[in-house]
Amino acid sequence: MLTGLANWTFTQIELPDPQQPWRPAMSERAASARRMLARHPWALGLIESRRAPGPALLRHHETVLACLRRNGFSVALAAHAFSAIDAYVYGFVLSGLNLPFGAGESAEEFVTGIRELLPADKYPHLVEMIGEQVLGKDYA
Repeated sequence: MLTGLANWTFTQIELPDPQQPWRPAMSERAASARRMLARHPWALGLIESRRAPGPALLRHHETVLACLRRNGFSVALAAHAFSAIDAYVYGFVLSGLNLPFGAGESAEEFVTGIRELLPADKYPHLVEMIGEQVLGKDYA
């Protein structure tokens, strides 16, 4: 049952078009995977713990590799690129899931609560980033 559920998660990720240039194809696939994992935070550990791949997972992996190979990647480079992209996406999702936000708390609410711990003279770049990227923005 868990293997089936893990396989189902791969049906929720948009497959790249193997004829598309690799960069936009991988970017779109990574964004789709991130959206799926954000909707189903339990999925990350589940998909990484299965030993038997299902048909959706196999189709997904085949399509990603096809896109990279058709765009001139060697077998080894395609494997490395696929792994690096997924490590980035999974790491970003895992980091987001473990941020110390309260239930329903936005990034802006979070940083507003800790801003007094960030004097501008001591942490000028953090204060600058928060002001330009978080406060008054829809930071995700």
